[in-house]
Amino acid sequence: MTETKPVEPAPVDKDWWRGAVIYQIYPRSFQDHNGDGIGDLVGITERLEHVADLGVDAIWLSPVFTSPMKDFGYDVSNYRDIDPSFGTLGDFDRLVEKAHRLGLKVIIDQVISHSSDKHPWFAESRQSRTNEKADWYVWADPNPDGTPPNNWLSIFGGSAWTWDSRRMQYYLHNFLVSQPDLNFHNKHVQDALLGEMRFWLDRGVDGFRLDTVNFYFHSEGLESNPVVKPEDFNASTAPAVNPYNFQEHLYDKSRPENLKFLKRLRALMDEYPGTTTVGEIGDSQHQLEVMAQYTTGGERLHMAYTFDYLGGTFSAEHFHQAIANTEAQAPEGWICLAFSNHDVVRHVSRWATHGQQEAFTRLAAQLLLTMKGSVCLYQGEELGLTEAELAFEDLVDPYGIEFWPEFKGRDGCRTPMVWQANAHLGGFSTAPRSWLPVPFDHLTRAVDTQVNDPDSVLSFYRAFVAFRKKHPALVKGEIDLVDAPEGVLAFVRTVSNDKLLCIFNMSEKPVVFAIPEGMAPKGVDAPGVVAQPENGSLSLAPFGAYIGSLL
Repeated sequence: MTETKPVEPAPVDKDWWRGAVIYQIYPRSFQDHNGDGIGDLVGITERLEHVADLGVDAIWLSPVFTSPMKDFGYDVSNYRDIDPSFGTLGDFDRLVEKAHRLGLKVIIDQVISHSSDKHPWFAESRQSRTNEKADWYVWADPNPDGTPPNNWLSIFGGSAWTWDSRRMQYYLHNFLVSQPDLNFHNKHVQDALLGEMRFWLDRGVDGFRLDTVNFYFHSEGLESNPVVKPEDFNASTAPAVNPYNFQEHLYDKSRPENLKFLKRLRALMDEYPGTTTVGEIGDSQHQLEVMAQYTTGGERLHMAYTFDYLGGTFSAEHFHQAIANTEAQAPEGWICLAFSNHDVVRHVSRWATHGQQEAFTRLAAQLLLTMKGSVCLYQGEELGLTEAELAFEDLVDPYGIEFWPEFKGRDGCRTPMVWQANAHLGGFSTAPRSWLPVPFDHLTRAVDTQVNDPDSVLSFYRAFVAFRKKHPALVKGEIDLVDAPEGVLAFVRTVSNDKLLCIFNMSEKPVVFAIPEGMAPKGVDAPGVVAQPENGSLSLAPFGAYIGSLL
């Protein structure tokens, strides 16, 4: 009898995340299976083929943990269970199993800078100044006149300090009053949070998106933040109407102590080969500097994203400067690129104010999928969805309710996914009403209207993701900016034997681009590219693009 040799398991690609395309799912709004008007894990599982057919590498699930939902899952009261509105741990396991079967990695949101005030840890901490968890959150005595200990502000409005009459102290919350900040200066807190993350790694997740990763530590001296100089004012982290922008946040976030904790976190991840981390960095004054610190050297985060492209302007000048700054300040770091997510106005509405929405939508996809970095696509982005216009009475986001009407909050980008143009609620739910309204104008862009149309935005995204995967230069290559006329962004992406010249007319007017000497590109079959060089120059239509091989 011939002895059969055991089959060697396929080697784990520890670097799969570098240049990966990740699809963000906002669970409340993806697919409702049980008919209560709120999306759930079973619904997501049923729709995973749509995501796999896009050709992406992974999904990122916004929080599904047990929560009172004051901030819709970003206020966790139990880090080891699924909120009943989303399903059960069994539903989660089945989702992961199907995703892996379809070739999709699973990244989950981890919200560890703060918890819900309903978390048992906080319930115990606030009981007294001497209990076992008394120092698990950030507590401080009042000033002699009873006012908060310093001038720190909450992003969601008002002071970042709330009085607790039981302890006769203030507690810190960078967000809602119901989201107290955990005290990362306490090693027991760090140990506990790493243990909560290990629970999900053992369950088979492939990584974590780390919410507000630069908010973990505060200055123990509790110094007041200085005023922002007018020339440094930047409203990329918070809307312009929010006084949070008036301070330089030196002492309440982005503290150097975080670097040591991130090493501990990376050591945990390294125990699980092939897992990854992507951090959200909200720091309008120092975001690239922080991103470089957090992602350089292979001992902290794998990648991070900033608000350079989730805010700012859609102009060649802005993108050229952002790319140059990233390359100069974080040459060894790795950025995760996104134009839209669950916290910002959808980029089609934010940037396509010129009326040329269709051409812009395709150009934005081409640009996002050719810049250096990994990529996050937000659900509905592949359909070309715009920001929903909601009435005040339809709002549920506390951020929007606080700053209405100048800032309308985040509900407009969180409305339900539209699957069928002629179905009730776009096929999202059988409930009489969904948790947020389904905009009528979204129905014309439903999946079933686009899936078999070769000229649709959905087909374009599929084709361009496939094109990206064919070119190693676009996945893991270097980027070199090329001088270009006003309104044009140009760069070269290079890795070993793949070198592409990428040119984008980001303006509303046609332009002529003179091909630099020594760069004679050969046409490639890039989706949406119709312009071709003639006599050493390239004529680009408004929001037109060209991609050509230099080898």
